[in-house]
Amino acid sequence: MSMTINGGSNLSIMSQLQQMQRNLNQLSAAARQPAYEGPLAQKNLSNPAETANISDASAAPAERAADSVGQFAAMLKDAFENVNILQNESSAAQSRFDVGDRSLTLADVMLASQKASISFEATVQVRNKMVDAYKTIMQMQI
Repeated sequence: MSMTINGGSNLSIMSQLQQMQRNLNQLSAAARQPAYEGPLAQKNLSNPAETANISDASAAPAERAADSVGQFAAMLKDAFENVNILQNESSAAQSRFDVGDRSLTLADVMLASQKASISFEATVQVRNKMVDAYKTIMQMQI
C-alpha cells in the first residue's frame, strides 16, 4: 500500500525512507574507504605545482560528498515538513468533524489521523537509525 505524504508528492513514505537509507549507506561506505594511495600520493610534495594537482584531484570527491550530504539534508527536511503537514491536516479534520462539518465523515478523519500517525512513527524510526549511525561513526577509530 502506497500513501503519499502530501497531495503534490508522488513519493510514498516508504520510498522516501528507502532513499534516505540508500544515502546513509553511501555515506557510510564513503567514510569507510581508505585514504587515497594512488600515483598522486607518491609525488614530491615539495614541488608547488604537484601539490596544486593533488589538491585539485581531491576536491572533486569532497564536492560530491558535500552535494550528497546537501541532497540528503534537503530530503530529510522535506520529509519532516511533510510529516508536520499531515499532522496539521489531521488536527484540522478532527476539529472540523468535532464542530459538526457534514462534509467530513468519521472514516475521513480516521484516515487522516492514521496517515499522520504512521508518518510520525516512520520519522521516529529514521531518527533512531540516524542516532545509531552517528554513534557508530563516533566509535570508529581513526
